[in-house]
Amino acid sequence: MIRPVLLATFLCLLPLAAEVQWKAPSALAVGEMAVLELRESDSAKPPLLRPPLEERVGALRVRGMEPSPDGRGWRVHVLPLGPGTSVLPPMDLGDGRRSPELRVTAPRTVPFGAPWMGLGGGPEDEVPRLPFPWAWASLALVPLALFGWWSLHRWRRGAESRARRQAWKEFARHWPPPRPDRAALDASHGAGRKLLVAHFGEASRSWGPAEFRARHLEPWDTWILSLDAARFSRTEPPFPALQALEATLGRRP
Repeated sequence: MIRPVLLATFLCLLPLAAEVQWKAPSALAVGEMAVLELRESDSAKPPLLRPPLEERVGALRVRGMEPSPDGRGWRVHVLPLGPGTSVLPPMDLGDGRRSPELRVTAPRTVPFGAPWMGLGGGPEDEVPRLPFPWAWASLALVPLALFGWWSLHRWRRGAESRARRQAWKEFARHWPPPRPDRAALDASHGAGRKLLVAHFGEASRSWGPAEFRARHLEPWDTWILSLDAARFSRTEPPFPALQALEATLGRRP
């Protein structure tokens, strides 16, 4: 007979024990402020007194506490500093009422064993410096490298024509020889040979009258004979015109 009475008494007191309630989110984010609210659901009872919370409860830090807007409870601002489940034990609220136990969970968001940075504010929480991404930054040099390769290719392709123009300018300064002395004749001969090499290759350094005639370069045949005659103070054959020599340079042997 006693047992039914005790069971009925327990069932009657169960709603009273649940009048003081916690309201909390289903999960907390590590490093982000969250609000837990302790409320008195029975409007006939007086408001709750300030709950005697510790400054630190497990991985939670209590950062502030304020009355609820309706005055029926307290809003507790907490900051989770690590993953896991924190337990707020039942508290004596000072007027015979007690708060229920509350379990709040902050899920892990980094691999196990990895460092948690930016929480707590200490030298060990400083985010490590990231290395400069040289591999990715070097991709910006690809257009410059292509432009440099293209410029070098064009410069090398134009090297032969530049050498010909330079050789022609030098030959034009020395032809015809300004004086019949040996120095002027040697300068004209050397400039002419460089011009021939620029157009026909190194073999042309040793070409004589027969080789010029065989390649249909008759003005250059006259050129070599006139230089030989001038060395012995003869005037025949005369020096060929500069334009006649130039007209044959486009021919290939």
